[in-house]
Amino acid sequence: MSDEGVPGEKLMIDRFRFCTAVLRAAVTLGVMSASSFGSALAADVAATTNVAATADMAAQPFGVQDLVRLQRISDLAASPDGRRIAYTLRTTDMDANKGRTAVWVMDSRNPAAAPVRLSDLAGNANSAQWSTDGQSVYYLSNRSGLNQVWRSDTRRGDDRTQITSLPLDVGTFKVSPKGDRLVVSLDVFLDCADLACTKQRLDAVAHAPDHGILYDKLFARHWDAWSDGRRSQLFAIAFDAAGLANAAPVNLSGRIDGDVPGKPFGGNEDYAFSPDGTQVAFSVRAVPVGEPWSTNFDIYEVAATGGTPRNLTADNPAWDGQPAFSPDGSRLAYLAMDRPGFEADRFHLVLLDLKSGAKRALTTNWDRSISSFAWAPDGKSLLATADDRGQRPLWSIDAKSGRVAAITGDGEVEAFVAGPRQVFYTQSTLAHPADLYSVAITGGSATQLTQLNAAMLAGRPMGDYEQFSFPGWNHETVFGYLVKPAGFKSGRTYPVALVVHGGPQGSMGNVWHWRWNAQALAGAGYAVVMIDFHGSTGYGQAFTDSISGDWGGKPLEDIKLGLAAALGRYPWADGNRMCALGGSYGGYMMNWIAGQWPDRFKCIVTHDGIFDNRSMYYSTEELWFPEWENGGPEYANPAGYAKHNPIDFVDRWKTPTLVIHGQLDYRVPYAQGLAVFTALQRRGVPSELLYFPDENHWVLKPANSIQWYDTTIAWLNRWTSK
Repeated sequence: MSDEGVPGEKLMIDRFRFCTAVLRAAVTLGVMSASSFGSALAADVAATTNVAATADMAAQPFGVQDLVRLQRISDLAASPDGRRIAYTLRTTDMDANKGRTAVWVMDSRNPAAAPVRLSDLAGNANSAQWSTDGQSVYYLSNRSGLNQVWRSDTRRGDDRTQITSLPLDVGTFKVSPKGDRLVVSLDVFLDCADLACTKQRLDAVAHAPDHGILYDKLFARHWDAWSDGRRSQLFAIAFDAAGLANAAPVNLSGRIDGDVPGKPFGGNEDYAFSPDGTQVAFSVRAVPVGEPWSTNFDIYEVAATGGTPRNLTADNPAWDGQPAFSPDGSRLAYLAMDRPGFEADRFHLVLLDLKSGAKRALTTNWDRSISSFAWAPDGKSLLATADDRGQRPLWSIDAKSGRVAAITGDGEVEAFVAGPRQVFYTQSTLAHPADLYSVAITGGSATQLTQLNAAMLAGRPMGDYEQFSFPGWNHETVFGYLVKPAGFKSGRTYPVALVVHGGPQGSMGNVWHWRWNAQALAGAGYAVVMIDFHGSTGYGQAFTDSISGDWGGKPLEDIKLGLAAALGRYPWADGNRMCALGGSYGGYMMNWIAGQWPDRFKCIVTHDGIFDNRSMYYSTEELWFPEWENGGPEYANPAGYAKHNPIDFVDRWKTPTLVIHGQLDYRVPYAQGLAVFTALQRRGVPSELLYFPDENHWVLKPANSIQWYDTTIAWLNRWTSK
């Protein structure tokens, strides 16, 4: 092969020759086996290919083509001895226009060693869990055509065994600590006596000449799917002598008319085995009538062999979730809200003494809402994630006093799992997608264990970012972030992209966002401004509560004051070349700004935003949300829905606007976006509609994501270049 060729090829050849020589020397000196040589060489081939690709792409700013190709890590599981970590890695198959997931295992004490892929290329795999002896990993895979539980021997990466052979897809699962059974969640018809009945009924519907569905209650549809009458239920299946789950499934959730896990986003954190494997606790909203306006989840306990579930939290009419037994089995920890009907109430920790039945609120005095938690192995503390001033660190909570201390630094901890002595976690920032880290359970210096996207990102300059604060509504302190354009040069001025977060009880914090990625906009030459206005999470529950009933009030004032503060602090940000963007509540805010602040921005991008609060109430699915935010049902309090309603100010609209909406969005139905476009067109305002027939409230398919960013950035460029 010639040393001359495409850019980066000589670098690849030189690196390959050098590393091959080093590896061969290691074998000769006896510090590496021949088999390890082969594995290391293969890993280096991949690395040098990435180096060549990086050299090819050097000095180009980060963009959406890079964003959709980045690897994503999730689903952490630590081996019993804490040495090995199993995880799910998502890559992108651009030809198939979808993500591919696989289960990998790495040695945390030797992160330089090549990780081992446990699942094969025949299907997607995720949700790893270790066997009690630490020799095998269980996971979900669809390689057989249905999502089933599989097991791989970690000593032999190609040893894969299908554990369940059920006629229905397995949604989630957990293996008993005793190793004698597993629990799976399956979507079934509640009046069916067995799984075969559900399968037969689904087959009959699929082949029926008529396709109408008759509903007699809500939810008729939820998130992005219409109901077919099934509920997600928990089933226990005992292992046979060969370790296969071939026994008849036993229903544990008692055919409760509710979903376990909760839909649409619940996972196996919604149920847990006791340490001795004899009991299962689970969370469910058992509200057969009125489910769309209820947040009353309760925690039940049932024997792992079956029986009648017992409600442990009937005294709380609000949300109780994520049950977790203490390591000694004496207590059950769970998250609880206090206010029924409010999905953004503060989640605090409660400890239930299983012998006496006494409950103790552990974190009442900590004004933060917990996202996820787990017991530390010694049972003396719990680990949790919670937003805090634009960050989401990992916290340690003393199980006696409730004393709280952060054990990780800036950024967002996206997932974590506790080993015997260390916590393993994934963390991202505004400048970097998530990697795997470890830290002592008591805190200290963190160790980075992976550099998943280092080769690709090495050739992509990122925009620097910093947090700032300013006096917002009522002179209260409000925080925001500014991300500089990639390749920033002093003395130049840059256009501004103001990005407004959804929720509205959310945060544009120090996190790598896959759908509203600040670096993709910074790579296009924009200064990105994000404000955590009143209503955002991580600043105390009163701050979060303050947006309810005031969607167009305090938040808009914060946005105005925050934008002015950013322009004053960063004079290179050109206040005469600005566009505003937002999705969900952020899309609502774009529609609101169009009528309340029509002369400030050169353009607007509104994605899946509410146009009319009144029609939105009667077409969305989770009614508890608008009822809490607007003071009850629309028919009972029409003034609450009219208070800040974008439709009433269309006569003021003049800002060029790009409207984006997905057909499968049942949270904010597509008619809202179509109405926005209709209003713009009828008024003669320059406007475009980007419609996705195959997307929900988010844009998930790689090609669609590329189109989204390309269209959005082209719209920004069109109006800020003038």
